[in-house]
Amino acid sequence: QVQLLESGGGVVQPGGSLRLSCAASGSIFSIATMGWYRQAPGKRRELVARIIPRGDTDYADSVKGRFTISRDNAKNSVYLQMNSLKPEDTADYYCNALSVLYRLDSWGQGTQVTVSS
Repeated sequence: QVQLLESGGGVVQPGGSLRLSCAASGSIFSIATMGWYRQAPGKRRELVARIIPRGDTDYADSVKGRFTISRDNAKNSVYLQMNSLKPEDTADYYCNALSVLYRLDSWGQGTQVTVSS
C-alpha cells in the first residue's frame, strides 16, 4: 500500500485560492491514478479531479475551469490548485491512489477546506 499525507487546507474567502498537496510514500506512485475527492457534511464523498500516470486529467463539472490537478512523479506528489473558490467547495478533501493492476486503493486522512466570508 501507499501512505498518503494531504496538506494545504484552510479557511479562505469566496473567490480566493488554495493549493492542496498530497505526498505519497512507496515506489509505485508513478503507476497509480491519483485523485482528489471531497466530502461535505451530510453528503457523499465525490470525485473532484483525477490524473492518470501519463498525465491525462478528469474533473467534476462543478470545478472545471477553476481547479487544476497536477502530479510530480519525481517527488511522489499530487497537487490540486483551487481558484475562484465558492462556499459550496467547503468540504474535507481526500487524496486517493488507485491501481487495479497492483490492487492499490489508498486514502489519505483528509484536509479541511472552508470557504466563507
